[in-house]
Amino acid sequence: MPAYTAPLRDMQFVLFDLFGAERVWAQLPAFDQLSRDLAEAVLGEAARLMGEVIAPNSRAADEFGVVWRDGEVTTAPGYREAWRALAQGGWQGLSGNTDFGGQNMPKLLALMVEEMLCAADVAFSLYPVLSSGAALLLEAHASAEQKAQYLPPLYRGDWAGVMCLTESHAGSDLGIIRTRAEPQADGSYHISGTKIFITGGEHDLTDNIVHLVLARLPDAPAGTKGISLFVVPKVLPDTHGLFGADGTPGGRNAVRCSAVEHKMGIHASSTCVLNYDGATGWLIGDLGRGLNYMFTMMNYERLTVGVQGLGAGERSFQGALAYARERLQGRAAGGAINSTGPADPIIAHADVRRMLLNQKVITEGGRALAAYVGLQLDLAKYGAGAEQQLAEQRVALLTPIAKAFLTDQGFDCCVLGQQIFGGHGYIRESGMEQLVRDARITQIYEGTNGIQALDLLGRKVVANGGKTVWPLLAEMRACAAGSREFAAPLGAAIDDLETITHWLIERAATDAHAVNAAAVDYLNHFGLTLSAWLWARAAAVAAAQADAADGFYRAKIQAAQFFFARCLPRIYVHSAAIRAGSAGLMALAVDEFAY
Repeated sequence: MPAYTAPLRDMQFVLFDLFGAERVWAQLPAFDQLSRDLAEAVLGEAARLMGEVIAPNSRAADEFGVVWRDGEVTTAPGYREAWRALAQGGWQGLSGNTDFGGQNMPKLLALMVEEMLCAADVAFSLYPVLSSGAALLLEAHASAEQKAQYLPPLYRGDWAGVMCLTESHAGSDLGIIRTRAEPQADGSYHISGTKIFITGGEHDLTDNIVHLVLARLPDAPAGTKGISLFVVPKVLPDTHGLFGADGTPGGRNAVRCSAVEHKMGIHASSTCVLNYDGATGWLIGDLGRGLNYMFTMMNYERLTVGVQGLGAGERSFQGALAYARERLQGRAAGGAINSTGPADPIIAHADVRRMLLNQKVITEGGRALAAYVGLQLDLAKYGAGAEQQLAEQRVALLTPIAKAFLTDQGFDCCVLGQQIFGGHGYIRESGMEQLVRDARITQIYEGTNGIQALDLLGRKVVANGGKTVWPLLAEMRACAAGSREFAAPLGAAIDDLETITHWLIERAATDAHAVNAAAVDYLNHFGLTLSAWLWARAAAVAAAQADAADGFYRAKIQAAQFFFARCLPRIYVHSAAIRAGSAGLMALAVDEFAY
């Protein structure tokens, strides 16, 4: 597995040069004491932890996987130590509520730490990021007593948290789940049913695991309106409804891991089948609002999964770049550059440079896109007035793009890295094939990328007539008008996206299949156009630096030029596919698919 070094220079560029984090934080009372020095110290310490403690163990952990025996799961050697290092460093509570022991760092900063964690080890990252998502949900929707009970140990890393949604017959159609919740006289509920594909549902990293379970009461209405949310701890509170004063929990709850899944990738992540046999749980919020509450966690995890794709791509790029500099093979077309050696390094070959530059613009552009969504999350939570409302709209619109586009691009990046290694990329020792396997799941879980595309086009665009799209396009068009180098291609891309959006809104009124047929191409068009906007901004910022001759800034400008020349034109393929309509997809009868 390639070594990992956090790209701190680019992270600092995105935070402070591209998005002006210091200025934003100074305007938000929640962060007005956060200085650049402190933020850089956080990033530096995170980089050390991920590079020295977590990343070196990722390949050995993949080889070991997890071991299930009699309902118990043993994680890979080194994982318990890695978890303790995270917990002792306070990383689990980085963006948590200070009232319960969190540090209330902005999401914009926390996303950079999450990227490092995911790049260091995608499989390990799932345990802490799910716990962070569970804490976020509880902080938003739980009662005061539940917050006091669960948030401090989650922030300390003493306990972990997981989301329990999927059932074997339901998949993403949560409206047909069967897990039952029977009310009890003491106000608790007995939870019965089976959940599958539960990441981190059982492990040995913590003394307790907080399960957030979707279930329905016996008399609940059918569909999603009948779903409620329950907190079901692996280990029960004592009879007084609270854990012991010394933090010692009570007895084991009636939830058991009956199996773990054997997966293509993320081997060291325990993906569990969980049986709830009358397990004791407590209602979170109101009956029938469970899916609404769960979306708080799901949307957090969707952005985080996008960052997983980004992180895997970054590590693949680092490995491929190091290999391309060292691997000698053939002579450069323009003449030998290693005249004293038997061959030139493969980075001299144009096709290898094509792959490396694609990796570079994928990772750097993806980092900017993820950070932009993180900034909107901070403004939506801590801003005020029109700015807050606009940020909320942006988060809703961009979350499916961040999840799907970043994971598709991240997987492509990992495949390119493997290709640069040639035959050595196909064998396990290099670690490049592990990144491909690990990144592949990011396109599937937390809502497949097709579902994200349907959410974007169907719910976030067509359903409201595009009202959340037009302000964003106007902001992007203003940037295009002020860009000397990229005004024409960026303006044309924005115009095409606007035209195709209008066309789809009109088409959907008369064609029931219009949204489904166009959704994936529309999301990719949107993602590429957003990336172009961010690359134009990044190039302008880099060009304006006093030390513009610095190699970092020159490389940023040249990467933007590569993106506009080689990547942005792909939008027109997506446009053509969208304009082809749904007829070609729906014409073939079901029995005509087979020979």
